[in-house]
Amino acid sequence: MFVSVFEIFKRGIGPSSSHTMGPMVAAARFLDDLRGGAERIPGAGEVASIRVSLHGSLAFTGKGHATDRAVILGLLGQRPETLDPEAAEAMIAKLRESRALRHEALPPLGFDPEADLTFDYGPALPLHANGMIFRAFDRLGNPFLTTTYYSVGGGFVQTEAEMVAARDAPKDGAEPSHVPYPFRTAREMLEMGARSGLTIAAMKRANEAARGTAALDAQLDALSETMNACIDRGLTQEGVLPGGLKVKRRARAIHAALLAERQSNRPSPHVANEWMSVYAMAVNEENAAGGRVVTAPTNGAAGTVPAVLRYWLDHCDGVSDARRRDFLLTAAAIGGIIKTNASISGAEVGCQGEVGSAAAMAAAGLAAAMGGSNAQIENAAEIALEHHLGMTCDPAGGLVQVPCIERNALGAIKAVSAAALALRGDGTHFMPLDNCIKVMLETGRDMSTKYKETSTGGIAVNLPEC
Repeated sequence: MFVSVFEIFKRGIGPSSSHTMGPMVAAARFLDDLRGGAERIPGAGEVASIRVSLHGSLAFTGKGHATDRAVILGLLGQRPETLDPEAAEAMIAKLRESRALRHEALPPLGFDPEADLTFDYGPALPLHANGMIFRAFDRLGNPFLTTTYYSVGGGFVQTEAEMVAARDAPKDGAEPSHVPYPFRTAREMLEMGARSGLTIAAMKRANEAARGTAALDAQLDALSETMNACIDRGLTQEGVLPGGLKVKRRARAIHAALLAERQSNRPSPHVANEWMSVYAMAVNEENAAGGRVVTAPTNGAAGTVPAVLRYWLDHCDGVSDARRRDFLLTAAAIGGIIKTNASISGAEVGCQGEVGSAAAMAAAGLAAAMGGSNAQIENAAEIALEHHLGMTCDPAGGLVQVPCIERNALGAIKAVSAAALALRGDGTHFMPLDNCIKVMLETGRDMSTKYKETSTGGIAVNLPEC
């Protein structure tokens, strides 16, 4: 399927794209179905109330990821890309008092957040670890409409019917023909590039051509501006992150130390790694605090791509607006291939699918920005992803803090190292990116559920006494 650059990179809010943004989108979609006259259960009267149940990883780590809060905001008509985080608590408090949802083209709908939103800690729903069921009832309590949604990573949401259709659709190895370069795999991407003589970024640009050149450039520039604004905001904040782990923000202090060392003209030999780390940590501290971020390709991995992009912009030569856009287009092309052929959901394949995918995207983007060939770019992505294989997702306390914040920093460092290694070669390498992506999916399927965003294994349950 064709995955747009603006689907891989989306503006949203923290702390999680799959556990916060996805459920908010699902709730809003359910309201749209009620308004749009979706086929109701026969015999039901007028819709009068809503209940929601969260399953699998959404239940186990839902509190830490603010999933319940996200569902409530979605039922209040809010969307991740437009929500004002400052106004959220007041809206939720008003609903807790009224226990009624009021929307245009709908009758008042009863919804008590305390009673009508439940966490089901039983077995996960069959199609994905992140499942949720929305049920509407008439005034007599008869079922009116029931829809099962799955939050499949990166803020993407599919209904049960959509998941089944996608699973059963024939895999012809190509994206829809409405785009000029319908590559589904890295191999097809390289073959199309060789035939056309175009870079990966140019092919991705052609696939986005319906937006128009000026509009596409403006939207790409807005994405990079949002990423940079998130870094800048994170570098100025301090205090303790919410959630109960009492994790302190560190980006501001590290940044201040780096600036002081720069002025002393005595930087450490590994200072480049420290700059990449502080940029990534700034983003993920903002994400952990529920701030505005860009999914890249997820919120839990939101710091890696912006950190590498900012490192290139601030510390490297040859920077230009055109190459900055090529960075994002190339990164999105790799992200689309990974999402199409494997997963970017930590609940499905572990953190190899989140930070691992982000590192592959960032490595490819940097290689492209630095003038790498298509083969070198594919090699950079493969190196970065290969050395994240097997990485678990077991956040302490169900919060996107430990080990997530530092993990993004290390992902950025690996991405730059991968790009550097690839650019030193001619693009020839042993393991194709497509093989690496397949292995990631198989590894994720074999991985124990307790290491896939349930906070029931590993780091999450082995905290020392404080």
